[in-house]
Amino acid sequence: MTKNYYNVIGVMSGTSLDGIDLASITVTFGDKCEFEIHRSETVTYSYRWINKLKALTSLSLQEIKLIDKEYTTYLGEIISDFIERNKISNLDAVCSHGHTALHQPHNGLTYQIGNLPELATLINQRVVCDFRVEDVALGGQGAPLVPIGDKLLFSDFEYCLNLGGFANVSTEIKGDRIAYDICPVNIVLNYYVNQLGLDFDDKGALASEGNINQELLNELNALPFYVLEFPKSLGFEWVQTTIFPIIDIYRLPIKDVLKTFIEHISIQIAKEVNKKRNSTILVTGGGVYNDYFLKRLKFHVKNNIQLPENQIIEFKEAVIFGLLGILKLRNDVNCLRSVTGASKDHSSGKIYCP
Repeated sequence: MTKNYYNVIGVMSGTSLDGIDLASITVTFGDKCEFEIHRSETVTYSYRWINKLKALTSLSLQEIKLIDKEYTTYLGEIISDFIERNKISNLDAVCSHGHTALHQPHNGLTYQIGNLPELATLINQRVVCDFRVEDVALGGQGAPLVPIGDKLLFSDFEYCLNLGGFANVSTEIKGDRIAYDICPVNIVLNYYVNQLGLDFDDKGALASEGNINQELLNELNALPFYVLEFPKSLGFEWVQTTIFPIIDIYRLPIKDVLKTFIEHISIQIAKEVNKKRNSTILVTGGGVYNDYFLKRLKFHVKNNIQLPENQIIEFKEAVIFGLLGILKLRNDVNCLRSVTGASKDHSSGKIYCP
């Protein structure tokens, strides 16, 4: 018999490489689906791990598999420490996204490291993970996966916008939840800030001092991806082969790159979320803390932008991966064909026991 109350940990590592997000949550199924966050934290990556993860797209599959073993062990240590320090017990599962190494759905390929079966043994807990592979096998993009959580947990908002490594959005159209990646965000901004020896542009201070290069802005806004219909998704490989070469040929000061790219991001996001008038937009993800970016976003977006409490801003994706794992345990749909373009709705993921 399916129960209505679950105690899980959601684990997420995003393309912006901020670190590993962990959230201990309970989810209750009743007239509506509700959640509560009990403990949450982000474990920052060491420079060694940042460099390893950045290099994944340039490695052979065999090399990635070796790093997968090392990363799974590392992830097991992080999760075990989180459970022990917070005295978390009676878990139904640990639900983990892993970290995306390769994402090429057009080639039938997606690979997230940290999803090996031994993770369950390392943490002595049931694990639900590897949520993207089945969707890609069914002809889908394997992303975004968060929209089922937007539908069940945040249905009061017309749009749910996440500003992480990439900007992605979900909404309802004619009764179907649709979602897609809009454009790169922190994966590009942090790349250029790193060249100044900084981890990120604190509150967008550097970007605010730059100048917009109109020629670069026009070239970025004219990229073919932006006129594609959904479903569509982006990966780091696309950024490496498309975005970086375009920007680098201009040889601009970093501040100008940041300001120009933030203008580009704001225009692309506004183009999508201005489609429904008088809408409320829930905005989460690390990009929220870039004050200059938020200022430009509010300038271009004509609808009502709402920021939730910090815990949801920072851990919404970890919460939703916890929910995805629960839905898999219940054998309920957690991956929507209307979002990914797969041949059918399905309950995606793998379950491993210690």
